[in-house]
Formats: sequence, structure tokens, C-alpha cells
Amino acid sequence: MPDFPSSLVGLEPPGFPRTPFHTLPLSGESHQMPLRALILAALLALGVVARPALAANPPEGLEARLDAILARGAPGVSVIVYRDGVRLYRMDRGRIAPDARLPVASASKWMAAALVMTVVDEGRLSLDEPIGRRLPRFQGPAGEITLRQLLSFTAGQGGLLGMSDLLQESDLTLAESADRIAGRAQVDPPGRVFKYGGPSLQVAGALVEQATGQTWADLFEARIARPLGMTSTYWGHPLRPDLDPAGVRNPNLQGGAYTTAEDYGRFLGMVAGGGVLDGHRVLSEAAVAELEKVQTAGLPMAYRPPGLADVAAYDLGNWCEVAGPGGACLLASSPGAFGAYPWIDRRTGLYGLFFLKHQLPLVVEPIRQARELILSGAT
Repeated sequence: MPDFPSSLVGLEPPGFPRTPFHTLPLSGESHQMPLRALILAALLALGVVARPALAANPPEGLEARLDAILARGAPGVSVIVYRDGVRLYRMDRGRIAPDARLPVASASKWMAAALVMTVVDEGRLSLDEPIGRRLPRFQGPAGEITLRQLLSFTAGQGGLLGMSDLLQESDLTLAESADRIAGRAQVDPPGRVFKYGGPSLQVAGALVEQATGQTWADLFEARIARPLGMTSTYWGHPLRPDLDPAGVRNPNLQGGAYTTAEDYGRFLGMVAGGGVLDGHRVLSEAAVAELEKVQTAGLPMAYRPPGLADVAAYDLGNWCEVAGPGGACLLASSPGAFGAYPWIDRRTGLYGLFFLKHQLPLVVEPIRQARELILSGAT
């Protein structure tokens, strides 16, 4: 098997700014953020600005667990833990700004699958309809691929190692992206094997745009970001942070989201809440149940990326680390190659994320140890 592309798991993908995280501005902002942060810190110290109250105290030893992540080379790390839509606590260690916006790589997949499910909820798409009925360029076995298989990486399109979608131009449309993918040879029969990543989500995105007549970016803003108050999230390309998102017509859907810890936490809150956050319903309960249902039972797990080789099952756009009766996922996650690690634990009701930028294989062990500490203290 070829080596996993180093640019996908490296600390700095090609072209990524070398500015320290704590000085990276949000899009459209000036480089005065460090000064504002210093002023805010001073006001907090003087008691002029109230500190947000914590709903719970972090477990003893969590700080040391986060320091273990830093010891593996991560410049900084944030962890936020929630329950029932309420932030219990947040802890930041090292060099990372509270509002840092980072590329989250494969943590994008969970959000992409959720947006697709909003269209399934409307009845405009079906998880089990062959895609060849809507995208006639997909012929033969490829035409029998279903949306469910696209979202679970069981469509037989070769997985991540081909890098076919990652090498595409950003100024294509998603329809053009899907046409190019249709022109590639099918690697495996649909529904027979799991190979993580690859171009499947580009095809799903093309189906969504065709069914709605809207662009992916506009749909995400209208259906996910705006209802959930996610003001700092956009879609681009994981290896091209220099791109203006307004000009990206072919966002990379398996890994191209840029977001903040707070934004992603609000997305998780919606999923953990059965499709609702703060009174805004984004997904039906049935759609959330589909997102968290194991799709790979009985299939060979032929390719899993570095750091995730021990995870036994995959849902729709997220991994299932612990499965329950009937394939319902009890511990779901969507770690990214750059280190972001969101998760939802149905056993305790806790959910949260570790937010950082570093090679996932180097930090996955201390991240999981920190999460285990968090979950073991749940009451």
C-alpha cells in the first residue's frame, strides 16, 4: 500500500501560513487581534469584564493530559466539553487563540454529511437511490452507487490514496468535479469494501447542488451555519488556505472546512441534541439516527488512515468508536489529519472536541487519554 500523503498529516500543509496561531486573524479582520486579546485579558484581570461561569469543573489531571499533547509537538490545543447544549468547561494550553480558525481536515466530513441529510430530510434525495438516475455520467456498476455508500466510503471509488479530488482545481463546479470522477475506473464493486476518504463526497455534493439548485456554500450557510450561529466557518481546500472562499466553486468536502472551536461545538450540539440547538431544528431525529448508524458491518475495512487503524466501524461522515445494539453508535467521532478531534458520547451525554493543528498520528494517543479522563468523570 502506498504511503499516506505526508502533506495531509503534516504540521504545515503546502502554503499554510507560518504565523503563530495566536496571531492569525479571522477572515476580514486586521492583524490587531493580539492587542485586543491583551486588552481583554487586562479587563478580565481587573474585573471590568465578567468571566463566563463554568457549568462544571474540568477533571483533575486534564491539564497534564493536554500538556502531553503539547509534548508531542502541537503548538497549542483547546478542549471544550458540553452536555445538553451547555458548555461545561473549556481549557486552552500552549499557543492557540480562543477564536483561532483552523483547517480541520476530515472533521469536515461530519458537517458535509449533515448538510446532505438536510436534503434527504426534504425528500429531494434518497440515501438508497442509485446515483446514475441523477448523474448519467455514472454508468454500469458506478451508476448503482448509492448516496449511503458515498457518505460511508463504501462506494468502491478507491479511497483517499488516489487523491483524485484533492488534486482537482478549485474553480471547477461540483458538477464538473463529479463528471471527472465518473470518468475514472471503478476500483471496487459498490457496497463491498470500506476505503476511507477519496472523491465520494464530491459526488454527494454534486447531487445536493443538482437537487436544490443552490451552491454548497450557500446551502451550508442557510441550513447549518446561520441557524446554529456558526459565524466563522467556511469551505475551501485543506491544502490551499490562501484561496478566497468566495471564489471556490469546488470546495473539498472531505477535508476543506475551516472553522473555530466554538463554531464546531455548536454543530456538535445540534447533532447531540437530535438535530436541534437553541430551538432551531436543523435535522430530523431520523436523520441524526442515520448519521450515527454503523454502515460497514461485515465489510472489510481495507483502508484506514494513520492514527485511526484501530477504529472498527464507520457511520455516515463519522467514525463509530463504540457501537451499541442494532448498529447505533454510542461513541462517534470525526478526527482530522491536522489534529482536530470532535466526538459525541451517547453513554454519558457528553460531547466536545480537541482543537489543534498537528499531525494526528502523533497526538491521537494523548487526545484519547484526555477524552477517557473526561468521560470517566462524567456523572
